Amino acid sequence: MTLSTTDRPARRAGAVVPVLAFAGIVVAVMQTLLVPVVKDLPQLLDTSPSNATWVLTSTLLSGAVATPIMGRLGDLYGKRRMLILSLAVMVVGALVSALTSQLLTMIAGRTLQGFAMGAIPLGIGLMRDMLPRERLGSAMALMSSSIGVGGGLALPAAALVAQNTDWHVLFYGAAGLGAVAIVLTLLAVPESPLRARGSFDLPGALGLTAGLVLLLLPVTKGSDWGWGSGTTLGLFAAAVVVLLLWGLMELRLAAPLVDLRTTARREVLLTNLASIMVGVSFYVVSLVLPQLLQLPAATGYGLGRSMVVAGLCVAPLGLTMMFTAPVYARLSARYGPRTTLIIGLLVIALGYGGGLGLMDAAWQTVITSVVLGAGIGLAYSSLPALIIGAVPASETGAANGLNTLMRSIGTSVSSAVIGMVLANTAHDVGGVAVPTMHGFRVSFLIATAAVAVGLVLALFLPRQRPAARLQLRASSEEDAHVAGAEEVLRGFRGRVLDAAGVPVARAKVTLIDRHGRQAGATLSADDGGYTLAVPARGPYVLAARAAGHGPLAHAATHTGDRPVDLDLSLPGETVSA
Repeated sequence: MTLSTTDRPARRAGAVVPVLAFAGIVVAVMQTLLVPVVKDLPQLLDTSPSNATWVLTSTLLSGAVATPIMGRLGDLYGKRRMLILSLAVMVVGALVSALTSQLLTMIAGRTLQGFAMGAIPLGIGLMRDMLPRERLGSAMALMSSSIGVGGGLALPAAALVAQNTDWHVLFYGAAGLGAVAIVLTLLAVPESPLRARGSFDLPGALGLTAGLVLLLLPVTKGSDWGWGSGTTLGLFAAAVVVLLLWGLMELRLAAPLVDLRTTARREVLLTNLASIMVGVSFYVVSLVLPQLLQLPAATGYGLGRSMVVAGLCVAPLGLTMMFTAPVYARLSARYGPRTTLIIGLLVIALGYGGGLGLMDAAWQTVITSVVLGAGIGLAYSSLPALIIGAVPASETGAANGLNTLMRSIGTSVSSAVIGMVLANTAHDVGGVAVPTMHGFRVSFLIATAAVAVGLVLALFLPRQRPAARLQLRASSEEDAHVAGAEEVLRGFRGRVLDAAGVPVARAKVTLIDRHGRQAGATLSADDGGYTLAVPARGPYVLAARAAGHGPLAHAATHTGDRPVDLDLSLPGETVSA
């Protein structure tokens, strides 16, 4: 399908990317905000270690639930509107947590903070709807990588704050960052004009929420409850039943929360499964290296660094992911996001493989962080492009929300499995469980195995047609149009003309399928020419509009493998721009 572009002025689009990326980084900070003080939470909250873990688990659960739901709401009612709502809920949650040391109130605040995770797919959807083709690749890469960037940069900053001030300052800082992100979004990010048809599927949202909670609760708490306990096994069984019933219900709806038929497409399904593996590999390094760096040198393998130094050694993970975005754009423009995903997975495997022998000094952990950051950055950057290339424009938010959910599931599984490995391989020293080098290396091997599975899945992804990569290869919208005219094998082509037969440049031409969903969009070139690929044969409506002209809707049917020549003549009366 042809990816959408926009006729909004470039000067307004210029601030969209940094503002949305900043919002994504702020949201991601919530996931690692408490890592520096996690071992002290039982004492800080006057509770047991088992109860204290709910402060982290609650954020994970609410984030997993929020991503697909906020994505769908954004498709229906406006992505910018839902982005601001997500950030506002996060700010309220941070303030609630900042003002309490009571466990239940803290859990409530952390739950509200997790809802902000929906900002990631919403930001990706806004970029697709508004940015010109030549900027879309690197912009989506940066937004997708913001999850890792925010998490990586938050570690040293949070460690510095926690080490020198009261730990509640962490939440005041998070609230301040969220408020800044809201103001910048209001000032610099326009609302997307694209909307999906239908209404919000409330039963589907409730069913998905119940299924995810039943699934992720035993994943995150299995180590505490026991993996073979009745509670753990019962919740897993209930999750399977609820999600199966939810899926059957979704298949019967005309406007479901998640279009499972689209999700079952080969390219979408394999991309989501590969996302789980990338999520697993990302979280392993965040769990292992800080512990290795902070263990006392008296253990014989610990590096004896402070909390702040440990955070600084791991920070290159996030920084490298940030700087990988433009590299991804060039690689993807030349070879496609499938190939870039494969390259990223190979680099991650190299990082973990080499990291097995680079655990003897702090500088070695920095090298490991840099290599893994480059690989994870390439892999994360590829995922939204693969999803967007396979779903209708009206489903961008929901589809990317589901993909973000898959990554969250990967990190949850990683946390549970690696936590179990480190606990089972630990030494008991004076009643304290001390992780061992053997446990660290087994964790790296598990990450390597996850990457290998992801690589196999990526190899089975279908290769994208050249026409589907125009927005990354072309250096301008006009170049993209010319390239599309040469490479699109099926579709509509022609010129946009005014009532006097004069070509109209930069008219927006939108392709609408028989279900009323957008199947593609483009801008006419200087000579009025346009080209639109069609995803399948059948009836379509071509809607054209341009400043100073009335709108036009023209019904046409595509019946063969050759382009259909169709000129679009805009009405002569003028309308307000």
